Amino acid sequence: MRLMIIGRLDGHISQAGKIALQRGAKVVHCEDIDQAMGALLNGKSADLAMVDVKQKIGEFVERLKNERVHLPIVACGVETDARAAVKAIQQGAKEYLPLPPDPELIAAVIEAVTQENSSMIADDPAMKSVITLADKIAPSEATILITGESGTGKEVMSRHIHNKSKRKNAPFIAINCAAIPENLLESELFGHEKGAFTGATGRRIGKFEEAHTGTLLLDEVSEMHPLLQAKFLRAIQEKEITRVGGNGTIKIDVRILATSNRNLEESVKKGEFREDLYFRLNVVNIPLPPLRDRPSDIARLAKMFADKYAEANGINRKNISDKAITKLQNCTWRGNIRELENTMHRAILMSTEDEIEADAIFIQSDGLSKEITPSTVTEDAPTLQNAGGVENMIGRTIADVERDMIINTLDHCLGNRTHAANILGISIRTLRNKLNLYKDAAA
Repeated sequence: MRLMIIGRLDGHISQAGKIALQRGAKVVHCEDIDQAMGALLNGKSADLAMVDVKQKIGEFVERLKNERVHLPIVACGVETDARAAVKAIQQGAKEYLPLPPDPELIAAVIEAVTQENSSMIADDPAMKSVITLADKIAPSEATILITGESGTGKEVMSRHIHNKSKRKNAPFIAINCAAIPENLLESELFGHEKGAFTGATGRRIGKFEEAHTGTLLLDEVSEMHPLLQAKFLRAIQEKEITRVGGNGTIKIDVRILATSNRNLEESVKKGEFREDLYFRLNVVNIPLPPLRDRPSDIARLAKMFADKYAEANGINRKNISDKAITKLQNCTWRGNIRELENTMHRAILMSTEDEIEADAIFIQSDGLSKEITPSTVTEDAPTLQNAGGVENMIGRTIADVERDMIINTLDHCLGNRTHAANILGISIRTLRNKLNLYKDAAA
């Protein structure tokens, strides 16, 4: 675990760093948020930042967002000012840690971040065979392609493989190819020199260099533009890169993991994905089963998410009633683990009994995921609700109906574009273009 400590806090900050080091964390100290941003953009990546509450936490969060750097923040301070703690949380900090530091509290924070990034529940037979394959191949240097529907836990599996590998003490760097615009993805991967393009006000280290000696995860690699695929292929074959706007080559030592929720063989046939890159990535394929095919894991996953969001919302933890478990296990879960997580977030907020009751388990009734019961109608049988929906569309343009469908699906997925695109049956690129059109039309 890599910890970045930002601020002075007299002698308490060094004491916190020493405790973290004793607990196995790698610690880097920055005087202020400017120094921290400089370090992050020049390859000093971190898994967690402990920030002096006197620093401009809101500004730091905004700068991280603008630079597309994902870094959980824990605010800390020696003062017992409740308002400072509340303000830090409102500005984007995940927790507030009082100082002088308590060793067990710091250990708990480090453990919580580590578990959040790599929790792997795999009791169902369908998952046990997958874990066996992953554990067997993890110590090797083989490139691995992890496939499965959206929301099945591909990034969690990637972290599991990294933690079981010989590179476990080196960086694990992930980049979502679907979430970054095409014109910026090259810079994110390879870095850039100052003045390389409009807005490049300084040199930036790319993900390849950040992951040096460690593991680089290409999440949703199928969404990478074909022109960039060629440069990426050369980088992993030659083990060297060139920053955007630079001339010299930089040697890299990374293990590549990639994920996709699409059939890459079909993408190759359509000319959307390079065949040579596909074979280079697919040395070992680890297919993750959908949640509906691993029912024995649903109860444990549901309890984990219920506990997580109970703590996040200041609610007492609750067990899940037998009827609620049965209801969860009878759902098709088209959104897989991600949808189950959202469902349990709602459930812990809606529950009014000592245990999470079945009525608190809200199953989407729009056909995306529905409870399977003996009385479930066939897909071909129209319902009155569906008929009413068609009548409500009369008089509207197809473009308007499409817009509402996209916006509502995105809202259902809590803003997750990859998940929404999968449900809609379109590529993330198409979804991004549609959203840009809607934004321009509203301007």
